[in-house]
Amino acid sequence: MASPAPEKEHVELPDPKEIAKAYAEVAQRASTMIGDHIQRQLKKGVATPSDELGIAQAFMDMMAKLLSNPYKLAQSQMNLVWDYFSLWQHSMLRVMGMHPEPVASPDKGDKRFKDEQWEEHFLFDFIKQSYLITARHVHDTACCVEGLDEQTQNKVNFFTRQYIDAVSPSNFAMTNPEVFRETVKSHGQNLLKGLNNLLRDVEDGGGQLRVKMTDTSAFELGKNVATTPGKVVFQTEMMQLLQYTPSTDKVLKKPLLIVPPWINKFYILDLREKNSYIKWCVDQGHTVFVISWVNPDERLAEKSFDAYVLDGIIAALDAIEKQTGEKEVNAAGYCLGGTLLATTLAYLAGKRQKRIAAATFFTTMTDFSEPGELGVFIDEQQVTSLEKKMFERGYLEGSEMAGTFNMMRANDLIWSFVVNNYLMGKDPFPFDLLYWNSDSTRMPARMHSFYLRNMYMQNKLVQPGGIEIDGVPIDLGKIKVPCYFISTIEDHIAPWKSTYKGSLKFGGPVRFVLGGSGHIAGIVNPPAANKYGFWVNAAAKLPAEADTWLSKAEQQAGSWWTDWQDWVVTLDAEQTDARDPAKGKLKVLEDAPGSFAKIRLDQKQVA
Repeated sequence: MASPAPEKEHVELPDPKEIAKAYAEVAQRASTMIGDHIQRQLKKGVATPSDELGIAQAFMDMMAKLLSNPYKLAQSQMNLVWDYFSLWQHSMLRVMGMHPEPVASPDKGDKRFKDEQWEEHFLFDFIKQSYLITARHVHDTACCVEGLDEQTQNKVNFFTRQYIDAVSPSNFAMTNPEVFRETVKSHGQNLLKGLNNLLRDVEDGGGQLRVKMTDTSAFELGKNVATTPGKVVFQTEMMQLLQYTPSTDKVLKKPLLIVPPWINKFYILDLREKNSYIKWCVDQGHTVFVISWVNPDERLAEKSFDAYVLDGIIAALDAIEKQTGEKEVNAAGYCLGGTLLATTLAYLAGKRQKRIAAATFFTTMTDFSEPGELGVFIDEQQVTSLEKKMFERGYLEGSEMAGTFNMMRANDLIWSFVVNNYLMGKDPFPFDLLYWNSDSTRMPARMHSFYLRNMYMQNKLVQPGGIEIDGVPIDLGKIKVPCYFISTIEDHIAPWKSTYKGSLKFGGPVRFVLGGSGHIAGIVNPPAANKYGFWVNAAAKLPAEADTWLSKAEQQAGSWWTDWQDWVVTLDAEQTDARDPAKGKLKVLEDAPGSFAKIRLDQKQVA
């Protein structure tokens, strides 16, 4: 007796009225957005297309060089055809039920192809491998073109990768198995919701697409991020100075001043209690002071690099001395904050003043001769174009710099959110790190122009007397205080070999430590997590080459934080009674994290 046919699962169709209503809402918003965009363009007038980044010229140069060697180009094309033929054979074997080795496989950490259907389903596997084969051949053809100068070749490499990442089948609804399943399951509601998300992001960006990476409404400074107790005890036009409430009865006599980068907020070092470097330092017995930089507008357009030294770090040192009575502090600078700290140390050395007893540099470049991928964006044409924009409005918009950093990891920081928000139709997940990442700050036009030209383009910081601060020639060789450099092996913003090269320019004892992971995760790496590890080299003097240093370095388990603490205490372990910021000589202005940190890019006022 035949078994009864299984009952078909009842699928509830969406309400036609709700669909019509949603489509009408999207159409209305899209119409408004397009109308606003047209009006903005009419006001601007019709502009001649420009190549501000020099991309078109770079690729024209590349094609000219490629065509000059037709044999090599033909060989590359034949290799591509052969790989396609191999893929066709592989696919036929799969059709016949066999399981041959793939012709092309994604890298182990490639999250784009993590869905099991990319491997199990014949069609999606074919699409994936076809893409990977093409991507490899395009990259191999473009990456090493004979006769191209280094800057042009680096530009071609970078933007070729951007193109390859953009056309990945994972970024399209019909060729992404996860999106395809969701589209069938929801009867296209995911795409409708995704279009709504797209319109929202364009509207929030004032007509420009600004991909939303996290639910910003889920976080509030002082409530669930930047929660370490403390007070704002001093401020200038450029910064607020925070002092944190001690958690130990005794503290190290020398206070600790932390100088964050001015492109992002300081609270990357105070996201949550369990991974807060600031909280950890407080618990180790440091009297912690942190600079919170202003989010400048057009009124601060003429503020120079000098202002960040004098009204930033020097003013903070004066305030700390008044608050604690200590003439010397230990100081730590993160990324650009470290570059500023090194400049300040050389400035103090030039004035024969010792106000910083020991300095620590987190992923800090001082020698910019090998800037890594950021160098793609820095040449005369691009900087001149950027200066024109900056001086028109008085500042560099923080989102523009953030966009550059995101392009360096486009699959993780751009395309994954395109898929999640616009194809899957999901809202971004609340994530404190991405909340911080979206909270970038502007930069005064004059200061940023000085920084790009004198540091990146001309590498003057490592040239004795190459730059001056308030009339004082800067010479890193005059810095004699002990210095601790912590860099990270996967850093794409401040490549560790570049930071190592810069550490050789200092005139005092230097301890160089190499952490695991990247620019953020490798630094925000608390001991309790027991992740990544770090490398140290016991040699009394740093070798001239970074590779030589690494070849003789030993890897240690855990966090570099404990190594750094041992280094600081070994230099000076003298203690004193804990210092309560509310009972010091400086007037408490407000609670940490302070009003400067709470000013976001959509706010025009300067506190």
